[in-house]
Amino acid sequence: MASKLPQRITVSATVAKIVGKDVSYADRLAAAWGETTLAGRDLVTALYFLYCGGDREIRAAGVRTLRQYPLEFLIAVAALPDLSPRILHFLARVRGSEPLLFQEILDNPACPQESLVFLLERADRHLLPLIFERETLWRAFPETVSALLNNTQLTEEERSALVNMVDPDFTAEVEDEEEAVVDEESFPPDEENYSKYQLALDMGVSEKIKMALTGDKEWRSIFLKDSNKLVNTAVLKNPRITDGEVLAVCKNKTSSEELIRIVLVNKDWIKLLSIRSALVSHPKTPIASALRFMDYLTIKELKDLSKSKSVSQVVVSAARRVLADKAKKK
Repeated sequence: MASKLPQRITVSATVAKIVGKDVSYADRLAAAWGETTLAGRDLVTALYFLYCGGDREIRAAGVRTLRQYPLEFLIAVAALPDLSPRILHFLARVRGSEPLLFQEILDNPACPQESLVFLLERADRHLLPLIFERETLWRAFPETVSALLNNTQLTEEERSALVNMVDPDFTAEVEDEEEAVVDEESFPPDEENYSKYQLALDMGVSEKIKMALTGDKEWRSIFLKDSNKLVNTAVLKNPRITDGEVLAVCKNKTSSEELIRIVLVNKDWIKLLSIRSALVSHPKTPIASALRFMDYLTIKELKDLSKSKSVSQVVVSAARRVLADKAKKK
C-alpha cells in the first residue's frame, strides 16, 4: 500500500497533447466526452488530468465518460503495478463500488492509504467480505480501521468483533490533512464549496440512493446518468420529479429497460400523450406496451415510426398498418 499520494504524475506524450496548457477548451471538452483515440491507461490518465483542471463542464463530462467506460478495461488498468496511486484513487472515487474493480484496486500494491480509507468507509454490504478477506491491508493502520468502523453497513456484531480484534490501546484518531495536488501550478486544489458533481463522486451507493430519492433537479439529473441501476431508478421514485424530466427519460434512447418499466407502471405518467408517444418510439419499451399506445400517435409520428430502425420490426409493421387504415378511412 502506498503511504501517500505522489506530487506529480508522468504521462505519455499522447496524453500531454490532450491535457496540456495550450490545448483549446473545445479539444479538452471533446476528450472529456471520450471523443479521442486514447484507451486504457492513457484515457483514464487524461480524464484524471481533465478532472483536476477545475472546469465544471469538463469535470462532469470526464466523470460520465469514465462511468460508461467498459468495466473490463478499467480492471486491466487498475491491475497495472506501476499505475500512479492518484489514478487508482480517481478510479476508487468514481467506480470503486463495483466489486471486481473494488477488488483490483485493493490488491494493487500502489493503492494509497487515501483510497483504502475512502473505500472502507463507503463500501456497500456486498463488498464487506472482500474487505474482511484482506485484513492485513487495513488492520495495522489507525486511519483505515477508523474508516471501517465508520461504515454504516457493518452490523453491531461485526463492529464489536472489529473493536475486539484491534489493540485496546489502538487509537483511530487521525489528523485531517490537505491532499496534495498533481501539479500545484497547473491544477489548483479543489474549491471548498464542492459542486454537486464532485460531491456525488464521494458518495457511496446508499448515499446516492438517498439523494436520488430526495434531491433537487440537479441531483436528479446527475443520478439519472449513474451506472448503478439502484441509483438511477431511485430518481424516478423521487416525489419532486416533474413530467418534463420523465418525458426526457422516455425520449433518451439510452435509458435502461428498468427506467422505462418504472414509467410504464405509473398511471399518471402514461396518461400524458407526449410520454405515450415517446414510449412507443423507445427501443426498450416492451412490444405489447408500444402497440397499446399506437392509436394515440399523430400521422406524422406514425410516419416517423414506420421508418424507424431503432424499434422492433413488429412495432414498425404495426405503425404501417395503422397508417394504411387511417388512409382508407379518409
